[in-house]
Amino acid sequence: MNFSSEARGHLAMFAFSMLIAGSFSIGSRISNLVEPTAIMALRFFISGVIIGIWAGIGPGIRRAHFRAPWRYAVLGALFATYFVLMFEGLKTAPAVSVSAVFTLTPIMSAVAAYFLLRQVLTGRVALALAVGACGAVWVIFRADPVAILRFDIGRGEAIYLVGCVCHAVYVPLVARLVRGEPILVSTFGMSVAGWLLLTAISLPELLRTEWSALPVIFWLGLAYLSIAASVLSFFLLQYGSLRLPSAKVMAYTYLTPTWVTAWEVMLTGHFPPALVLAGIAATVVALFMLVRTG
Repeated sequence: MNFSSEARGHLAMFAFSMLIAGSFSIGSRISNLVEPTAIMALRFFISGVIIGIWAGIGPGIRRAHFRAPWRYAVLGALFATYFVLMFEGLKTAPAVSVSAVFTLTPIMSAVAAYFLLRQVLTGRVALALAVGACGAVWVIFRADPVAILRFDIGRGEAIYLVGCVCHAVYVPLVARLVRGEPILVSTFGMSVAGWLLLTAISLPELLRTEWSALPVIFWLGLAYLSIAASVLSFFLLQYGSLRLPSAKVMAYTYLTPTWVTAWEVMLTGHFPPALVLAGIAATVVALFMLVRTG
């Protein structure tokens, strides 16, 4: 069966959203085994090595690519902070609720892009983002209108929300700071910078942890996070971004709570309450609104 270039882009982003969603469900099961900074130091190291080899074989890594290395330090610090706070949030918050917080990232990125790049959204995209945000808020507050009115947000969700702000700022900053380097090379630079920062912060924890005593689920989870949720998802995102407009790429963020729900059902056999599913449905509506945007 032959698919058009756009159809292949949608398939890539569909797979991307599924892999990213898995990091919430799997991350929630290993986040309490080792401190998040130490877990992320290992993750950045493994994914950085793989992406570095990929970049070396592909476009090549040259000294000229690392002029003004402070740029990679800024991007690496933002991305490292995002992942650490994600795992801190997963210590206490359900994976579905945390994934719903993630769907607020596009609207926060739009605000950041306006101030950093002066990018302005169309009315249709803004409406889709608003619908998705409403669905996300409904899930985050566990379908409780009283909790919404009191802004009674859980501690884990609040921690991850700060991380999502870092992610939202990261997206337009890439466009602002990258100076023509191949994307693989700039991602490698960001990964190395994030690894150095996380290693410096978590060195006592890295040395203190009895790695050989950790259960198999930790190593399986780390492998998934480093390879599937980092390297493979990066490839799929690149593939989709070359074949779809940015609004359609961004739309697949809204599939995350749906995929996380599927992951949780598969892992635990439990469905979330019907009222929470209504909020997830709103994020899917936002997805279709953005995909139909030209």
